[in-house]
Amino acid sequence: MPTAPIAHAEDLAAFVDASPSSYHAAAEVARRLQDAGFTALDETSAWPHTAGRYFVLRDGALIAWVMPASASGTTPVHVFGAHSDSPGFKLKPQPSTGRHGWLQAGVEVYGGPLLNSWLDRELRLAGRLVLDDGTEALADSGPLLRLPQLAIHLDREANERFALDKQAHTQPVWGVGAADSADLLAELAASADVDASRIRGYDLVTADSARGAVFGRDDAFFAAGRLDDLASVHAGTVAITALGDDIAADHIPMLAVFDHEEVGSATRSGAAGPFLQDVLERVGLALGADRADRMRALASSWCVSSDVGHSIHPNFPEKHDPHVRPLLGSGPILKLNANQRYASDGAGSAAWHRWCDAAGVTSQDFVSNNTVPCGSTIGPITATRLGIRTVDVGIPILSMHSARELAGTSDLLDLTHVAQTFFRG
Repeated sequence: MPTAPIAHAEDLAAFVDASPSSYHAAAEVARRLQDAGFTALDETSAWPHTAGRYFVLRDGALIAWVMPASASGTTPVHVFGAHSDSPGFKLKPQPSTGRHGWLQAGVEVYGGPLLNSWLDRELRLAGRLVLDDGTEALADSGPLLRLPQLAIHLDREANERFALDKQAHTQPVWGVGAADSADLLAELAASADVDASRIRGYDLVTADSARGAVFGRDDAFFAAGRLDDLASVHAGTVAITALGDDIAADHIPMLAVFDHEEVGSATRSGAAGPFLQDVLERVGLALGADRADRMRALASSWCVSSDVGHSIHPNFPEKHDPHVRPLLGSGPILKLNANQRYASDGAGSAAWHRWCDAAGVTSQDFVSNNTVPCGSTIGPITATRLGIRTVDVGIPILSMHSARELAGTSDLLDLTHVAQTFFRG
């Protein structure tokens, strides 16, 4: 395989490694944006009225945009949307637990993970700590936790039937000793260099500690945790930071990274919340737009909602549509659903193919088997909230919602190329 897709995948591996939680992901995007000359804005402060490159953070979400000098109140936006969270486990209150001489962490299932995929892996615990003065600190334990599987000698039918109890069987170990002899939050506080006694709140989740890797014949495969949806977040970040002065002046390129997609998006930093609408309104006001101007701008705008989809699985082909069978490594996908679980329609499909053609990228279609329920994305939510034309796309993967997912090395770079074309107009 040429070096460009491999280098891109290795950069994604570094991005995922720096992003074990949604808060870390937003911070890593912010760091890369600042390195590329973007200016951080505070929601509590006045925003500039001048052309430039800007971003704003809200918890584990981030929105960035490039304001052309010629922009006006009716200038449309090109939004590339993705999400920063992934299925896994979230730390409960009173997290330091244990029994029978083991120290354990009290966790709650977050989203819809493949539970068995989290067994026998070295796990990180990461997220934010909120201190007594309201300030926040990012924490990352590094490899600390493990969900040990029961030996087959103690369950001779494990290979014939296997099911984990979501409460009894998913509490990871992190040491040995009496439950009251150690403090898990103190471990996290030390990683963030803060006093544990000052912690008043936290949002901490598990992540696989193994680094992403390129492998397979001709380096065709890339495996890592949290590819759903950090693969799209990375593509959008690389695309918007690579923009030069050659972007079209008739739109505003915008990257929207939302949190909490895996649990419904209905939060202040999720796609169903007001974050994108708030930013669009403030950008419009900075350009002197009234309500009619903003409505005109939205009517001419586009949102590309990028999230992963399913590649045909060689061992379970009956789970896929018998004719529409996207293959990992054969290009990004256009996601379609008759019941509008995806926002793509005929107009969106045509626009997506135009952007792919301009980027020199081959696209594949994705549709579910009629007997298999379809998931959803931020696409329909964004379209419903804003009335903006939206198309759902992504890359095909295997092992979706596993602790470690599998993508095609070439698809990752292809998605980035289309995102760049979309931003440039």
